[in-house]
Amino acid sequence: MDIGKNDYTRFEVARIIGARALQISMGAPVLLKMDGQEKMSPLSLAKMEYDASVIPLIVKRKLPKRREE
Repeated sequence: MDIGKNDYTRFEVARIIGARALQISMGAPVLLKMDGQEKMSPLSLAKMEYDASVIPLIVKRKLPKRREE
């Protein structure tokens, strides 16, 4: 089953944005086109990427009976 952007818990969203902000702060390329924008914090860039649904991260959930989603 595919997980859409609206199917994440608030904890998963915080983890996704935090992990992406860390990647950006360590020098990873930004996945959005920035047209001469002033410097932005890695956290705000990660939030913008999350809102645009361009973050290439996968969330695995452990479900009962040893299933994963």
